[in-house]
Parts: sequence; C-alpha cells; structure tokens
Amino acid sequence: MANSARLRLPPSSCRRLPVPTNFLPARAVAAGTCQWRRLPASPHCLRAADAARQLDYVESSSHAAAEEDEEDQPPRLRIAIVGFGNYGQFLARTFVAQGHTVLAHSRSDYSSAAASIGATFFPDPHDLCECHPDVVLLATSILSAEAVVLSLPVHRLRRDTLFVDVLSVKEFPKKLLLENLPDDFDIICTHPMFGPESARDGWAGLPFVFDRVRVGDSPARRARAQAFLDIFAREGCRMVEMPCAEHDENAAETQFLTHTVGRMLALLDLKPTPISTKGYETLLRLVDNTCSDSFDLYNGLFMYNKNSTELLNRLEWAMDSVKRKLFDGLHDVLRKQLFDFQGSLDPTTELVVDDGSIVEDDQDDTDNIDAVVDGDESG
Repeated sequence: MANSARLRLPPSSCRRLPVPTNFLPARAVAAGTCQWRRLPASPHCLRAADAARQLDYVESSSHAAAEEDEEDQPPRLRIAIVGFGNYGQFLARTFVAQGHTVLAHSRSDYSSAAASIGATFFPDPHDLCECHPDVVLLATSILSAEAVVLSLPVHRLRRDTLFVDVLSVKEFPKKLLLENLPDDFDIICTHPMFGPESARDGWAGLPFVFDRVRVGDSPARRARAQAFLDIFAREGCRMVEMPCAEHDENAAETQFLTHTVGRMLALLDLKPTPISTKGYETLLRLVDNTCSDSFDLYNGLFMYNKNSTELLNRLEWAMDSVKRKLFDGLHDVLRKQLFDFQGSLDPTTELVVDDGSIVEDDQDDTDNIDAVVDGDESG
C-alpha cells in the first residue's frame, strides 16, 4: 500500500495567485492598467511613465536641435596662411572667429602674434604641409609670391588641396599657380579689396573679387571651395565673381591710380589747416590710407599689372592738359592787358611799364621786323 501511494496534486484548473505589481511588464505600465488582473495602475506608475515620455521627448528634441545647429553651421576648414604679415594676421582673426583652424608660416617669426590670435605658427613649411590643410592661402607680397610658391613642398600636401591667393593683381598669380601646382590642385584667385585700415569697422558692404580658376567636379571639392568663399559672404562682403583679366583692367584705375595720387600728395607734405575743407580732409585721409601700405605693394601694382603703364601715361597726359589749359588762359589775359586796353587807337604804339606810365614808341613797325630778321634785335 505504501508503495502504491501517490501524491495527489490539485486540479490544473486551480485559481492562480495574483502576480505582484512590481513585476508588471513595461508595456502594461505604459498602458495605465495592470495586465493580469485589469486593476488600475498605481499613480506612481503613471507618474513614472509620464516622466519617461517627457525624458524621451526632451532627448529627441535636443537631438533634433543639435542636428539643426549642425546644418546651420558652416563646414570648419583647416586653413594654412603662407605669408603671416600684417595682412595675413588681419584675415586670420576673422577665420578664427568663425571657428576655422588656422595654421601659419612666414619667413619672419610670428609665433607670438599667431598665439595671440589663436593660430599655430610653423617656422618650417614642411611641417605646415604635413598637417594637410584643406586650404593654402597665399598672402605674401606680390614681389615675393613666385619665390614663395616655388619654395613650398607641395608634394607633402594632399593631392586635391585648394590653393587661394589674395594678391592685389590677378593675372600674375593665376599664371603662377597654374604653371607650378599639380594638376589635381584646386585654384581660386581672390582679391579682398580692403585692408586693416579701410575695414576697421567691419567687412560689410566691401567688395570681394574672386575667380574660380580650377575647382574639381566632385561635390566635396565644390563644397570646400564654397565654404571658403562663404567666410567672406558671412561677414557681409559684396561678392563679385570676375575673370582675372577684367579685374586687373579695373584695378589699374580703382587701386593703382588711387595709390599713385596718394603718394604724389604725400610728397607735398600736406598738413591740416584751420580752414581745411571736407575735400582737403579727404585728400589727407587718402594719403594716410595709401602710404600706410608698403612701397612693395605699390611697386607690385605697377610691375605685375600690364594696365598700369598705360594709366600712368594717361595720368601724365591729363596733367599736361590741365596745365596747358591754365597757361593758355594766363596768356590770353596777358595779351589782353598788353594789346587790348581801352583808350588806344593803335595798341602797338603804347606799352605799360611797371610804374604804370605809358611809353610812346614811334619806331616804324617795318623797321622792327627787319631788325629781327637781320638778327640786330637783341630781344
């Protein structure tokens, strides 16, 4: 009997015990009811679910806002400025302010100036090129541009690097870069037609001339070129796309002529006066603006712009024309005083001398003519 005894279990239809609410599935809490017994969910569960939904919303909103901010922000470029003098530093301040990384190289040691701006200075151009900048910006003087380009170890750069110049002439650097850079390099010739003095109140409204000489057809290279140009557009510059030859033709008048007149006026040693007019004050400012630039810049404007010689000839012709007009008018006045004064029936018989007296001349005119012809008249 004992061996045949079996343990009797309750039937399977026995009622199950309720599951504790702290083991409820998350989807049940989110639904607001208990799944097992259909009892109202605890208020604490509802508050937790609301908090979770709010947290998810905040996180998703923050992520979306971050994506929008990233879309609004321009691409960050690594820009190497070759020629870190006064003008290179002037441009670097704005580049850094916009969030771009600036690397600098120059023959002189500008490490302190670079550090104060937020740039990194490289005395050795090899070290600069090994940083693989997105853009190499040529900001040297016009006269030294060729020597600097030839000295750069361009083989250490990426083969699709973008080269940009900011020289005040354009046909010369275009030819220089096309002849000496690898064919895969992109080239944009630019001229910000302002400097530290004329742009001390900002770049808004000032002209920025550019020519996309050679830009690769890939989306990335076009975007990089546009990102560089956008640096100036974001500052409010008036963007002017113009071929290099047309720029030089216009710049001979707008820039070389201005510098020429300014330097001519500087030789006059003009000073402010108690009765200075607005126009005169404008001339004094012209002297300050033009002579604050180096003579090398002015000389480069003449040497490397074929239109400058013609302009100098036109300027000389204009000065001669003005002088001729003035002296012709002076001669007319003198002739009138000598020959057309009132009260004389024969103006050839009377001459006005310094003391105001009139001297009669009865000598026959024919004799005077003959004397001059014979060489007897002493003058």
